This record gives sequence, structure tokens and C-alpha cells, in this order.
Amino acid sequence: MAEVVSPAGILPHIPDDLTLAQFILDAEHVRRTVRKNGAWIVDDQSGKKIGLEELRARTYGLANALSIRYNILLIYSPNHIDYLVAAWAAHRLGAAVSGANPLFTVDELVYQINTVKAVVIITHPDSLKVALSSAHAAGVSADCIVLFDVEDADTAHKLTVQALVSQGLASAPNFTERKLAPGEGKTKVAFLKFSSGTTGRPKVSVYFVRTCMPLQYLTTHRFCLSERLGLINCAVLPLYHSYGLVFNVHYIFFCGMTLVLTAKYNFLDFLKSIIRHRITHLMLVPPQIVLLCKHPAVKSYDFSHVRYITSGAAPLSREVMEQLVQIFPNADLGQSYGLTESGPVISSLALDKRCDLSGSAGQLLPGIIGRVEKPDGTLADFDEPGELVVKTQALALGYANNLEATKETFVNGWLRTGDEVVLNRKGEIVEMLKVRGFQVAPAELEGCILDHPDVTDTCVVGVQNEYSGELPLAFVVLRPEATKRIEESHLVADEIKSSIMKHVADNKVGYKKLAGGVEIIDAIPKNPSGKLLRRVLRNKAREMRTKPKAKL
Repeated sequence: MAEVVSPAGILPHIPDDLTLAQFILDAEHVRRTVRKNGAWIVDDQSGKKIGLEELRARTYGLANALSIRYNILLIYSPNHIDYLVAAWAAHRLGAAVSGANPLFTVDELVYQINTVKAVVIITHPDSLKVALSSAHAAGVSADCIVLFDVEDADTAHKLTVQALVSQGLASAPNFTERKLAPGEGKTKVAFLKFSSGTTGRPKVSVYFVRTCMPLQYLTTHRFCLSERLGLINCAVLPLYHSYGLVFNVHYIFFCGMTLVLTAKYNFLDFLKSIIRHRITHLMLVPPQIVLLCKHPAVKSYDFSHVRYITSGAAPLSREVMEQLVQIFPNADLGQSYGLTESGPVISSLALDKRCDLSGSAGQLLPGIIGRVEKPDGTLADFDEPGELVVKTQALALGYANNLEATKETFVNGWLRTGDEVVLNRKGEIVEMLKVRGFQVAPAELEGCILDHPDVTDTCVVGVQNEYSGELPLAFVVLRPEATKRIEESHLVADEIKSSIMKHVADNKVGYKKLAGGVEIIDAIPKNPSGKLLRRVLRNKAREMRTKPKAKL
């Protein structure tokens, strides 16, 4: 198999002399929908709405007030209506932004502050205590901590985003907006994003100004310019993660769609938000999809107005997708695939499909070239497993302060994803195991295992076998009731494992049975967006099989 090029066509012109704020807030493009009026962002909790002109004004005001304060801005907060104002203000100044998980401990946040060399931290009142302790430990002054404004916040810390915006708007211009030279947009750092990292400290991916990803995805989008003005997306994914920041926000703005921003995710509140705001677009992760398919409260709602759903971060089985169709009868449904380092989306639902229930992650986006390499470095044929390697203009520049990891992952303009997949003859990406020459989709087995009454979460990996090549091994997280039964009698653990294996054997063809076994663990390792870290569990399975057994 030679290199595979996206069948969706080529990319239009991509400007390479604009900062991200200029591209989103100011620039015109033949592919974008221009919405001068109406809300751009709606705060789900308060109902507050912000339009384009207010976004521009707040971004300018904050940039003007902070113009002499920093080079690297770190945002340590859950989603907030001014999160993007802060990021774009940094870009107006030519500074870079790093988002931190608001659940980080002091040690974790200190590591990120020191790694990105942040000199100003914007945080949420709920996160202020950890932010102050972390800043002190990292040598950052408390005067350089700014709070997002939250009603009824009980804090004595008075330096807020709103105060700085007001100060900046009332002051004479303090800064000259950063202008990029032609071509500089390909190397200018916009975000320092922490990748999921399967071992040790997470790697920091350095991104250039991200003008290409919205264009890549928009080229595959099936709604015309006039239709996009009435579309509304619900952003429940965290903005400190690439999936939420790039795909769920910047792409939506480029399309001219309204964004409903959710600060703290609660599933039942999420259902109400879809109805209250008449949401048309949902970009989700598998745990949310599984809840939509299984939670009894879902049956109380009519979701006929939803027109598009995609899931990323981990594959979903055909069974789960078929259940989703019943809940969202009028929606285009499919899956997407990508990595923090890739911009982040590599593939998504093909343009000629309304619903893709096959379990594939769709076709490559425009401007992306892919190939599948076998362990010996040769190219795999269609439907033959191997590592996915891609080339894209949305590629990160590398890992900050980690030359060795950069050389291993970014090779001559290609990104080694580390994920084992197959490319079928339609050019669709599918995660697969190869058992006795037969293809087995982990997602299919995971969907079956989740139907077992004792299981609440699972991840299936392949373990090497001399005869079969690979055997499916399931790591499972049990429901609290099942865990309690095990605590009462350790013999129950083996009974549950056997029951899960029998459940799969009764519902799947013989070569798909869990011949690699079942292992009970406390939690499935995932990154912040919900992506299953299969490599972690593959390594764990390898260690389990090489560790010598104790002698009696």
C-alpha cells in the first residue's frame, strides 16, 4: 500500500501571517461564515451572552492592561466565558498560552508552571488556593495571579479579569499588536499543550498558530454557509485540552456557529442544556456517549433537533453507535480520531456518509497524508495492522525541552502516532487486533463487555501469542456492588472473570473470545479528554506475563 491521501480534496489557501486572535476575530476567508451580530458565546450557567464586538473589546482591554506583565500565560481553571478572551489577549501580544487541568495538585501545577516558565496565572476562585501555593513554590508573585470573575466568589483576591479589561479599555494604548511576517505563522508558538503522556511526566507539545485545522474540517462539513448561522454547539469538553480548545471551539467560531460553554460537566445538567439551548452539534468523548445510551433519564427527552454528533478520544463499537441512532434519529453520526500532536483531528466522518456505524474513525481530513507501517518499517497493505504515521500542516512543532522525544515522534515531517490501526480500502482508520489472521476491533469487544451487569468500564488490548499472533485481553472496572461481593469472598473474582469471558463467547464469533483473559483493575487509564491510554495497559499486560510467578 502506498501513502493514502484524503479523498475529501485539497485545502484552500491557509494564511501564514496571522496570529490566532487575528484569524478568528478579524480575518475574512472564502470558507468562513461571517456573523457580525448575535451571540458567539453563551454561558450555560448564567445565560450571559457575548457577541463578536464585545469579544474584540474585552480581548483588546485585557491585552492593553497586561501588555507589560508577561510572556507566557498559564490558565488554571475550568471552562469560563473569558477563557478565550484571555488566550486571544495573549496572542494579540505575541505571547503563548498553556492551559492546566483545574484538578491538578500543587506538585502537578508547579511542574507545569516551571516547565512552560509562566509568569502570569489566570485562575478560577475555586482553584485559587492551589494556584497561590503553586505560584509561591514556583517563585511567581501573588501579584501575577488574576481571577476570572465569578458571582458570589468568596475571596479577598481583588485582581480580576474584569478589572483589567476595564482598566485596559479606559487607558491609552499600551502595546502594538504583534504582526507576523509572511510564513511566520508556521513556526510561531500559540499554545504549549501537555500531551497525555503514557509514562513519566507529560510531554509539552509546541503548536504554531492554528489556522489550518478549522479549514481541514470545514472542507468535509456538509452544511452550507447559510445553514451554519442557525447551528449551536455545546462545549462540555475542557478547554485546557486540545480536543476542546481547537475542535470544539475554534472550529465552531470559524463556522459562524454559536458556542454554549459549560463550566462544570454534570450529565443530567448536560441533557437539560441540549434541550434549553436547542443544541444542534455535539462533539463528545466515549464516556459521555455511553451515558447517553444507558442512562434512564435520556428517555425523557426529545433530541430530534440535534443534527450532528461525533465522538473522539477512543473508539466506539457498532452496538453503541446503533443505540445512539435511536436516541438522535435526525443526526449525522460518526467518530473522529486524532492526537494532541496532530492538531488535534486526523480523521472524521466521511462527507458521503450520514451515519457511520462501522466502528471506523472515518477518512483523513484534507491536507493529511497517512500510511501504516509494520514493525520492520515496510508499508502495510490495506486491512493489515501497523502503526499509523501521518503528515499534516496542523502538526505540532515538537516537544518543548525534549529533543529526544521530538526526534522519536516527529520524523522528517511525519508524526508517528504509536497507535496500531488498519486502513481499509475506503481509506478509513480502524483500530484492530489480528487474531489467527482475523481482524478484531477492540471497540466491538468493549461494547459487548459493557453490557455485562458487573462491568462499568473496560479496555481491550492485544497480547502476543505464538500460535494466534494476538489474543484479546480485557481490563475491566467493576460496579461497586460487584467489588463488594469480592471483598466478602475472594473466590467471587474468578467467578466474575469467568462470567465476563462467557458473556463475550456467547455473543461473539469464536476467534473474538477473550482468550487473553480478564483482569480487574481500579480504573482505566485515560487522558483528560477521555481517550483510552491503550499503550499503558499493553505495557501492563506485557509486564504481567514476564513477571516470574512466586514459587510455593
